[in-house]
Amino acid sequence: MEVKAPIHHAKPAPFHLQNTRNKLLKLNPQFQTQLPLHRPEYKPIRIKPKNPKPKPVTTTTSDVLLLMDSLKLPIPADIYTSLIKECTKSGNSSKAIELYQHVRKSGLRLGLPFLNRVLLMYVSCGCFENARQLFDQMFLRDFNSWAIVISGCVENGEHDEAIKLFVKMLREKGFEKASDTQMGLSVSGILVRVLKACLCTMDFELGAQVHGWLWKMGYSKNVGLSSFLISYYGKANCFKGAESVFEHVRCRSTSLWTSRIMNYCNEYEFEEAIRVFKEMGREGVRKNEYTFSSVLKACRRMRDITIGRQVHANLMKLGLESDGYVHCALVDMYGKCGFIKDAARVFEIGRSYNESCNAMVKNYVRNGLRFEAIKVLYQMRVYGFEPCETVFDEVKLVCGGEVSENDVDEMYL
Repeated sequence: MEVKAPIHHAKPAPFHLQNTRNKLLKLNPQFQTQLPLHRPEYKPIRIKPKNPKPKPVTTTTSDVLLLMDSLKLPIPADIYTSLIKECTKSGNSSKAIELYQHVRKSGLRLGLPFLNRVLLMYVSCGCFENARQLFDQMFLRDFNSWAIVISGCVENGEHDEAIKLFVKMLREKGFEKASDTQMGLSVSGILVRVLKACLCTMDFELGAQVHGWLWKMGYSKNVGLSSFLISYYGKANCFKGAESVFEHVRCRSTSLWTSRIMNYCNEYEFEEAIRVFKEMGREGVRKNEYTFSSVLKACRRMRDITIGRQVHANLMKLGLESDGYVHCALVDMYGKCGFIKDAARVFEIGRSYNESCNAMVKNYVRNGLRFEAIKVLYQMRVYGFEPCETVFDEVKLVCGGEVSENDVDEMYL
């Protein structure tokens, strides 16, 4: 007796699937692909909710003081010192005043280093009147005390008072032996501020005396201070003094050479500026963006396109063509020399600089290219730049009437 295997009859496909298969067979009789007879099972994707990151808890100076007061615990001097340092970094004026008032109520004996930190905190937080009041009440002062208050005077525009305090400080004993850095304050940095006060008050005689004092104390070899001295003598129209400072420095940095170039440019001695630039190259000193922007100014004023192209090639080797200062100087230089196409080519490299856009608008206006100037003005609006008043005045003059920002949109669109 033969045993026949059971025949499993496939379930008929759903009607819409059979209909689709029949249509495909009519279009292409060779199409014999079996369509699926069951729906695939889809497993739902479970997205785990992200745990929100806890917000960092910030503790202010007031919180620490309230906590210690509520526990009726005395605050030691080292905790006060830490709070003063944090307040100095934050620059919160109200917290600074609150903290020192709490220190005074504590009854602690305050030493000179502690009071100097309070002075620095007041000056850093913009409480200069409080700092000056505390300084006047101090019976004992050291270099740090004087330096902090003198810096505060210069920062707040009280240049005459800064000079008076400096002269009074020199009469005190022991300052000649001050090291170059004390409590984070450098002697050379304070002297730079004193020279700045001399420059603002036009007291060049005192500035020369400060320079002589620096020479005796051995600070004349400081590169940063020497660079400022060169700029100082340049603004005082004393080029002999600037050259004297430069000659006495052995390690001549980029800032020293650049200060010389800027001095000559400010006094319209453009040929001397270019001469110093070439000398700087022969010495093998690396140039920076400020060096190139200054010498390009000299090329622009001299209308010397030959040297201007040489400078351009030099800065391209250093990859400084896209720098904001250099880019604006290049656009201005080519435009003033009459090479508008070169100016436009350079402008396209870094048109995202506001100063370069203003310079390019002036170039187009001076060459009678009104439509191109308005086009750049429209691009400035897109980038969110504000054209300077002189640019709008020149555009109005060329267009023969009033031009507003809405007119720029209409004329371009």
